[in-house]
Amino acid sequence: MSRNLRHEAILSLIEEKEIETQDELCAELAARGISVTQATVSRDVKDLRLFKVRGKEKRFRYACVRENEGGLSDKMRALFRTCIVSIRNVGNLVVLKTLPGSGPNAGVVIDELAYSEVVGSIAGDDTVLLICETSEEGSGIAERLTSIVKG
Repeated sequence: MSRNLRHEAILSLIEEKEIETQDELCAELAARGISVTQATVSRDVKDLRLFKVRGKEKRFRYACVRENEGGLSDKMRALFRTCIVSIRNVGNLVVLKTLPGSGPNAGVVIDELAYSEVVGSIAGDDTVLLICETSEEGSGIAERLTSIVKG
């Protein structure tokens, strides 16, 4: 099976089901007739920039950028990309450094994303501080925001 078709199948699966591990993903792909190794799935997870979010049935599940960030307009994405200097995760906190005067702009974009994992935020002149409940959520938010910046 081609890589693109496998990626489509993975994206379809994580939208339909809460899949928490790469082993679960391998099993679900096998159930669809797609034989794949865990190493291949690991590369696919990286290529697709999948990340973990809190699930409803399971503790965590795979998600992709297009699920949550898909509603962000191209203009908002461009605004975010141009103003972010760095993104750093420190435990349950995420610190975004921006160009001088761009903290409020980055804050507006983050508010638009409406991440449920973010329990509060503070936007200053050149820094935005995001507060999450757990360090795992902080790490996930940092990864998701980095994916937006990288495009």
